[in-house]
Amino acid sequence: MKAEFALGTVEVAMTPMERFEDYLQSRGKRMTQQRRVIVEQVFSHHEHFDADDLLKELGDGVGEAQNIGRATVYRTLDQLTEAGLLRKMNLEGRSVYEHDYGYPAHDHLHCQRCNKLIEFSSEQFKELCDAVGREHGFRVTGLRLIVQGVCADCLAKQHRPTRPLDLV
Repeated sequence: MKAEFALGTVEVAMTPMERFEDYLQSRGKRMTQQRRVIVEQVFSHHEHFDADDLLKELGDGVGEAQNIGRATVYRTLDQLTEAGLLRKMNLEGRSVYEHDYGYPAHDHLHCQRCNKLIEFSSEQFKELCDAVGREHGFRVTGLRLIVQGVCADCLAKQHRPTRPLDLV
């Protein structure tokens, strides 16, 4: 990605696990081993994912990870979202999650063919939103943009020459 649209970094005071423990404690809940395994898996890498992706990753694990049920995963994802650790997006009827805590504000390009999400940040876009807000006496406190289209990989597949095997 060009540096012009690359994402920066954000400094945080607590790890996602510590922040989630604080959130649970403030709600009178405890950090169970299953919740701990889910948080570790979710924050082990930065990928957009849905609950089924997470369940598959947990099922491929060993020990406690294999014993986590679907309901526990869904409840924990909701709690992680409420705690401000994850952001939930609805893409074509499917809930997709991404890291929110410790991750810079950004927007997405969404390929409607392969469902790839490409992250970007644009200062010009933020300035435009602020200008439109000022024009209407509106204070912008946040935004989320998902641009729909077709990614370069899918476009390349579309424009390749037809081969004899394609006709079979």
